[in-house]
Amino acid sequence: MLSQDNTSQGTDRSPAIDLRKINKSFGPVKANKNVDLIVAKGSIHGIIGENGAGKSTLMSILYGFYEADSGEIWVNGKLTSIHSSKDAIATGIGMVHQHFMLIDTFTVLENVMLGAEQSSSLKQSKKSARAELQRLSVEFGLAVDPDAITGDLAVGLQQRVEILKALYRGAEILILDEPTGVLTPQEVQQLFDILSALRERGVSVMLITHKLQEIIAITDEVTVMRGGTMVATRETAKTNKEELAELMVGRKVLLEVDKESANPQQVLLEAVNLTLRDSAGVARLDDVSLQVRAGEIVGIAGVSGNGQTELLDVLSGISAVQQGSVVLNGVTIDKDNVLNAKDFRHLSLGHVAEDRHKQGMVTQFSARECAIMGFQDEPEFNGRLLMDNAAVTEHCTNLMQQFDVRPNNPHLKAANFSGGNQQKLCIAREIERQPKVLLVGQPTRGVDIGAIEFIHQQIVSLRDAGNAVLVVSVELEEVMSLCDRILVMFEGRIVGEMAAVDADAQKLGLLMGNAGGDNSATGVAAQ
Repeated sequence: MLSQDNTSQGTDRSPAIDLRKINKSFGPVKANKNVDLIVAKGSIHGIIGENGAGKSTLMSILYGFYEADSGEIWVNGKLTSIHSSKDAIATGIGMVHQHFMLIDTFTVLENVMLGAEQSSSLKQSKKSARAELQRLSVEFGLAVDPDAITGDLAVGLQQRVEILKALYRGAEILILDEPTGVLTPQEVQQLFDILSALRERGVSVMLITHKLQEIIAITDEVTVMRGGTMVATRETAKTNKEELAELMVGRKVLLEVDKESANPQQVLLEAVNLTLRDSAGVARLDDVSLQVRAGEIVGIAGVSGNGQTELLDVLSGISAVQQGSVVLNGVTIDKDNVLNAKDFRHLSLGHVAEDRHKQGMVTQFSARECAIMGFQDEPEFNGRLLMDNAAVTEHCTNLMQQFDVRPNNPHLKAANFSGGNQQKLCIAREIERQPKVLLVGQPTRGVDIGAIEFIHQQIVSLRDAGNAVLVVSVELEEVMSLCDRILVMFEGRIVGEMAAVDADAQKLGLLMGNAGGDNSATGVAAQ
């Protein structure tokens, strides 16, 4: 559980950032409307809002990716013009992006100094950079081996390298965009310890996140955006998750999944000793066995990259079974009985892909085309010679109404919907068919809090209708709240299992990091 540290006693409360009447439009869309924002020096300031609320646009203006149409940027009391990220860095602003900007084959030292060499001599530049890196590591508690190959580091350590990069360039104001998406709970706490150390030394931190528990745990103040405008700023100690959620969405939001206890019945999906090796011979799945029963939601927790994607690919028929077997609705699929993804669908399996843009939809297709992907050969969508466009349009319109996809325009390109509405369209397509088994990868990735509530309700309704659901998510709160039983994956293996009512972030986090190197160290039985 995150420890709360949002006191910032004795810090200078004068503004580090003062944004005044910022406006930015993209064609007819007004992304920022007369936005005012003050961030105190030596504070941690949270910025939250639904998808499309304007927070990313505002931070992109501050960091020089965009220029505001109008308004003023004041940095440390001075009116400042920022036309590029180079200008932002020169002004003392650094940014740690959600997707790290590191070269995996470079060492930590080489990544930190890249583009900020202090001498024409590479040898001298490395020497001075090493000394400065050592100083920053000690001062801010950012210990990392400067000679380590960056790609070999754990995700939490790579994030430290990104922070060191910004500090090395003189950042006194640090923007972090969704910094905890791929971290274990223990790594999140380590990050927050680092942010606290930065605050103590006068660095101002701007934290963009959709995780309200993290906002409460670490920030001093929090600003809420909705529809491109600022709707409220609160002292964190004087607010709570419920108020912030309501400010974000404009209505009361149910933060916990409302569901009755599960009533598991017969096994509808089973993996038996699945092993999958990549082209280099590395085992991405290592002797994985699991069962999912009718009337239950089974969750798989783990840091991204530990075999979850490969498991979903095999269970959905995207990847062939190499070793072991899959039993779906009584049919065994193995090397002797090879079925493809279309065959899996005919066995009443639905699949909401982890990456909706790569596997869930074609963003240049219209919504109505995306709404029948995988089912386009069904008789209901086809006439004697050509596709029945009227039937396809009517089908999509009904889905959009039932699953609250906005705007309700089946002819609009999928790319023009927000991430949350794209996800609702993908989930609508799969759930509408009431599959006996539903696989859901990252059900609420990039989705705002109002859409999260709706998606969870739909998944629970499918379970309550007697179907089996397997959910893969890196969001521990989601796994614990939504699922009935939880499995944890590490390096292609299932390393633990527990009932959701017995789970907490500490237990799951230890398993996710394989603390102790085996299951016995955690006291949690593996399947």
